[in-house]
Amino acid sequence: MAPRIALAPDQHGPGGRLQPLADDGTPLGPPVRAPDLAAAVAEREAAEQPRWVWAAADSAYAPLLPLRLARCHDLRLVEALLLAHAGAWGAPRSLGAAWARLRHLPVPADLPDSGSSEDQDSLFAPDRLQLPPGTDALEAVVAVHADQQRRIQAIDDPAARSRFRLLVAAESAGALLATEMAYDGLPWRTDIHDQLLTDLLGPRPHIAGTQPKLLAELAVELQQALGSRPFNPDSHTQVLRAFADQGIQLASTRSWELQKVDHPAARLMVRYKELSRIHAAHGWAWQDTWARGGRFRPEYVVGGVVSGRWASRGGGALQIPRILRRAVVADPGWALVVADAAQLEPRVLAALSQDAGLARTAAEGDLYEALAANAFQGDREKAKLGLLGAMYGQTSGDIGPLLATLRRRYPAAMGYVEAAARTGEDGGIVRSRLGRACPPPSADWLDLTEAPETAGEAGGRSARARGRFTRNYVIQASGAEWALALLAALRRRLTALESGADRPHLVFFQHDEVVVHTPANLADQVAAAVAAVGEEARTLVFGDTPVRFPLSTAVVQCYADAK
Repeated sequence: MAPRIALAPDQHGPGGRLQPLADDGTPLGPPVRAPDLAAAVAEREAAEQPRWVWAAADSAYAPLLPLRLARCHDLRLVEALLLAHAGAWGAPRSLGAAWARLRHLPVPADLPDSGSSEDQDSLFAPDRLQLPPGTDALEAVVAVHADQQRRIQAIDDPAARSRFRLLVAAESAGALLATEMAYDGLPWRTDIHDQLLTDLLGPRPHIAGTQPKLLAELAVELQQALGSRPFNPDSHTQVLRAFADQGIQLASTRSWELQKVDHPAARLMVRYKELSRIHAAHGWAWQDTWARGGRFRPEYVVGGVVSGRWASRGGGALQIPRILRRAVVADPGWALVVADAAQLEPRVLAALSQDAGLARTAAEGDLYEALAANAFQGDREKAKLGLLGAMYGQTSGDIGPLLATLRRRYPAAMGYVEAAARTGEDGGIVRSRLGRACPPPSADWLDLTEAPETAGEAGGRSARARGRFTRNYVIQASGAEWALALLAALRRRLTALESGADRPHLVFFQHDEVVVHTPANLADQVAAAVAAVGEEARTLVFGDTPVRFPLSTAVVQCYADAK
């Protein structure tokens, strides 16, 4: 087991302090001052590869880069996991908040996450840690870590405790990766991006805030097609009114709703929405902010979604439009290895439920094709619709008979999600495979579903909505854990492939897809490493399961060519 070292950077300057710890958090010696913290950490890393214990990666790890560390214990992320596990989901999780709870002091609220990658100095300000004035930061790190180790050890069931420790390690590894990916950046050709935008929208406006030429022309065409008075196509209310004036009643301006309307204006509106979204989310203003120096540097928020999926602090890191992936091009002499998991959530359900029939169906290849052959007379669309309906709680339309077929053929899998749904409907808490707890119901939900005078139709709707949430939570959260385990394992294997400064590194991640930027001569080794870590993550998270999690892998120069 790796030794542990607590780390606290100085508020200003390159120094800091270190303190060795036992596994339970007990100090093994006095603090050691390091005038050059990065050099001292590099020396200890080379000699021991310890587990570094710090308040948060953005304040402790980011200043040490490009130094790479093997493992850490991120107090902020672990505190959030432990609070949720104990039923205090959403309570403040900063070092200062955890310290205050230990000392029975007023607990400070968490500050909003920084949305800027430029002002790193703000990350060192005392209020980022939320410690009371005069508090020794290293003392707080050591005390909070010891308390967290005690709380983890207090989990009664040994198997659950072991899985939760794996979750803690994986979440902390995610903190390392997110910090590194922001530092390394995704290769981004701004010249290609600019040409793509020009082709789609027209030349870049000279005046900031002005609508691009082609988008403005499309707005005029839309107005002419409706024969209406001028209206703002970005206004939901005005668009509905303009269509209504032509006798077209829309429930919303969503694209799928518009696509059902047989009118030229509906097609124009769909196109306008697509282009307007690109301009707003990934246009020239985005390029100026997020794609400087030939790199897009996303700011990921590890565990930023309640299920444990990652979020981002602006920049749209988790939703780069397919057409703009043409701008993601490997450096000369380098390549991109792009890998994504096929049909991840149905496979997670098969592994969680230990349904032997569904496990056989998910053994390899196209799961929906196999499911169709086994249960739906070869109709893949029915198979997909039925299984997605089971995982997301869909009951409307013609899905009832499909669900009935699934219950007969895969009773353990269906029983698993339906039990999770019932727990949610009753106001209970469900947990992921490794023990991440879902949020409890709100006070308003409890009032609505428990008060006899209001627990009628509205209460039933609210209960069913929570059941749909918990039904999918157990799958989505467990899938997020598999992805975390995959990332951590891949990061370790990529480190072993390093060759001087030319090292392959993870540069992008979104839910079930990863992108590695690698020297071209190592691309085949990286692809082999990706295949291996899929199996490693499966075993780590789900144990001895026959369910496979196949990864499709492509070695390309341009991200858009991966699919």
